[in-house]
Order: sequence, then structure tokens, then C-alpha cells
Amino acid sequence: MSKRKFGLVLSMILAAGTLLGACGTDKAKEKEGSTSTPKEDTFSIAMVTDTGGVDDKSFNTSAWKGIQDYGKENNLEKGDGGFDYLQSKEDAEYMPNLNKLVQRDFDLIYGIGYLLKESIEEVATQRPDNKFALVDEVSDLPNIASLMFKEQEGSFLAGVAAAHMTKSGKIGFVGGMEIPVIERFEAGFLAGVAAVKPELKVDVQYTGDFAKAELGKALANRMYSTGVDIIFHAAGGSGTGVFAEAKERKKADPNAYVWVIGVDSDQYEDGQIGDDNITLTSMLKRVDIAVKNTAELAAKGEFPGGEVTTFGLADEGIALADSRGAIPQDVLDEVAKYTKQIADGEIEVPEFKAKK
Repeated sequence: MSKRKFGLVLSMILAAGTLLGACGTDKAKEKEGSTSTPKEDTFSIAMVTDTGGVDDKSFNTSAWKGIQDYGKENNLEKGDGGFDYLQSKEDAEYMPNLNKLVQRDFDLIYGIGYLLKESIEEVATQRPDNKFALVDEVSDLPNIASLMFKEQEGSFLAGVAAAHMTKSGKIGFVGGMEIPVIERFEAGFLAGVAAVKPELKVDVQYTGDFAKAELGKALANRMYSTGVDIIFHAAGGSGTGVFAEAKERKKADPNAYVWVIGVDSDQYEDGQIGDDNITLTSMLKRVDIAVKNTAELAAKGEFPGGEVTTFGLADEGIALADSRGAIPQDVLDEVAKYTKQIADGEIEVPEFKAKK
């Protein structure tokens, strides 16, 4: 074979090898890319907490439970492409946290709480193709679903229970910030107490903050010291101070008749002290159900953007927790009677307390 022919054959062999190698490389890249791409049928969700934090054992905790429940039912993992949360330590972190979740490409992002409205609306306006949900406030933006609750209905039942269970005739209410959502708690509670014993007066105080347990503890100390024996709190993380004060008093005197009514989540464990427990019951605000239901709708292509969905006793979005024997059956029967009347529309619980 001449040198010319040999060189031509060698060139053809090398060219063929190069083509095959390139094809192999492209297939390898394609295979590598396919393993890192999320499944098309997955729908990822995440949330941004308010300053109460994910472990407030109340509002944010309930929302995070709903996020996790959705994730587990859909075989998702915590992190990108699945479910997650970002915690806000101060108001200034709301918008950066929302933007971080947008950049991480979550399909639906929740802002947990009234305080996130301004931030989530600004981000949603900038990101019209993204889906958001706002809890406890109303937005008319087409890419934000508003999730609201009839807190007054469950608080009414808490008031009924408190009015029946008090021995001193003195009851307390500790709220966080004086905003519409907490005022609904207060109004419903006052109405429930009045429905049973209209002569009773409720000592109403606000901490002005949802994340300062020391403020809740100070108010509870003052109330219990003046004879109050049952306190209903709607103060988020500040409410942990109410529990702390009641537990200290129970520890110092096992016969002390002091109770706390928890809020949002079942706070029975927060009231445990040795063999005793100072949690009378809890007003359950099923943020977990609202969060999970909204994710399921969005995943099916039925995202309720621009709409307001309100959860109450009739659809089990609000309830009173199991008292674990702290409340006798005759009082529970009374609570059940009011529950049915409210759910059936026979009783309309006021959203705001009567002006003096």
C-alpha cells in the first residue's frame, strides 16, 4: 500500500473514531442531565415564616406541618424540587426570603402571616408567572391565593369552655399585635364567655409582639396574681411565656388552679409539667389543612389565584382540641351544641368586639 493510500485510510479511521467519541460524549451528557432534572409531575412548595419562627408551636408550626404533609404524601424531599421553608428573624428578611425561594424555582410559595402582605405583593408583581399564597390577609393580585380563617368561631367555643371552667370568675386574654386577625380571636372569645355568663369580665391585654415570650410571661404573671385562673392566648411565640408562668405556678403549688388555652396548634405538650398539665384545650386554626389543600389545587392546575378562601367550623378549618379529660363531659356537650349551631349558621359570631 502506498504512503498516500495508507494516510487516507488512517485519516478515515481517526475521523470515524472522533465521531463515535463525540456521540458517546453527547449520550453521556444527556444521561447525566436526565438524572439531575426533577420529574415533570412533581409540584414543589415552600414557605416564609413571620418573625415568630417555624418553632413558635403555633401559627408557623401549623403551616409547616401542612407543607410537610403535602411533601410526604407526594414523595417529595426537603430541599429544592420538593418542600422547604425559610425563617424570618425580622421584617426586613421577608422580601429577600421570598426572592430566594423564587430563585430556587419552587412552584408555589407561601407567606405565613398578615405581616408578609406588602412584601409578597411586591415580589408577586415583579414575578407575575410565579404562584404565591398569603395566609391571614387578602390580596387581589391574580397570582396570589388568599387564605383566611373564621378565628372568631373557634375562639367562641374557647370562651364557652372558659366560662364554664373558671372558679374565680376571672378570665384573661393575651393577644399579640392589635391587628384584625387577633381582634377576631378576642371578639369571638368575649362573645363565647358572654353567651354562658354575661356577667363575667375578661381582662384583655396585648403584648404588641409575636416573638417575645417575656412579655407574655409578664402579662400572665399580673393576671394570675389578680385572681385570673384561665388565660386564652393568641400571641404566637409570645404566648410561650403564658405557658411558662402557669407552669411555674403549678410547680410551686400542685393544687394551684391555673389554666392556659392554646392557639392555632394543639398545645397540650407545652402545658406538661410532671404528671400535671395546665393546657385546658387549644383553639385549632388548621393552617396545615389550608396550606395542603391549596397546594393540591395548584398541582392539579386549579390554583385559586386572586381568590379568597375562608376556613371555618363548617369545613373543619377551625376546631377545639381534645382536652384530654381536663374538661368534663357536660361542658363538652355544651361546646358541641354551640359548634353545631355555628356551623349550621344559627349563630353568627362577631368578628370585632362591640365598641364602648
